[in-house]
Amino acid sequence: MEPVVSLASRTVVLPAANIDTDQIIPARFLTTTTRSGLGAQLFADWRYDATGAPRPEFALNLPAAQGCRILVAGHNFGCGSSREHAPWALLDYGFCAVISTQIADIFRNNSLKNGLLPVIVDEATSAWLIAHPGALVSLDVAAGTLRLPTGVTANFPLEAFARHCLLTGVDELGFLLERRAAIEAYERRL
Repeated sequence: MEPVVSLASRTVVLPAANIDTDQIIPARFLTTTTRSGLGAQLFADWRYDATGAPRPEFALNLPAAQGCRILVAGHNFGCGSSREHAPWALLDYGFCAVISTQIADIFRNNSLKNGLLPVIVDEATSAWLIAHPGALVSLDVAAGTLRLPTGVTANFPLEAFARHCLLTGVDELGFLLERRAAIEAYERRL
C-alpha cells in the first residue's frame, strides 16, 4: 500500500444516492482474488452499453474525467453487500478518495484497509462539490481536512489508527508485522 498523506485532484461526480457495491463492481466480475484489472469493470453497467461500447454521457467516460483521482458521490455510497472488490476497483481505476455525506460502514472499513480514503462531508460541502464537477480540491489526511477552490475548508472524520495506516502506507497486517519482535518477546515471557 502506498502512503496517503495529501491529495490534490480534480473531481468526478456521480450524484446518485445509494450507489451500492454491485453498481461499483458487478458480481459477475468477482471471480478474481487479485486487485489488478478491476478498474476496467468499475461501474461497468453504467459505463458500457450492451455491446460493450462506452456510454459517452457517463461521467467516467467524459474527457474531463481523465486523470481525476477523487470521486464525489451522492448520499450513502458503497451500501449493499460486503465486497472488498469495490474499493479494489476504484483504486485500480485510479481513484484515491471518495467523498460523500454518508459512506456505508463495511465499504468504509474495506476502503481504509486497502488505502482508499473515504471522506465524509456535510451537506453544504457535498452540494457544492456535486454542483461543480471537475473542481480542483485538496485533501490533507493528517489534518483531516478538505479544501475547496473557494478557500473553504471542511473537516472530515478519520479514526486515529486508520489515519496512521494511511499516512504510513501499511495495512493492519503490516502494522502487526512491524511489531513482530515485540510480540514475539511478549509471547516468550508467557
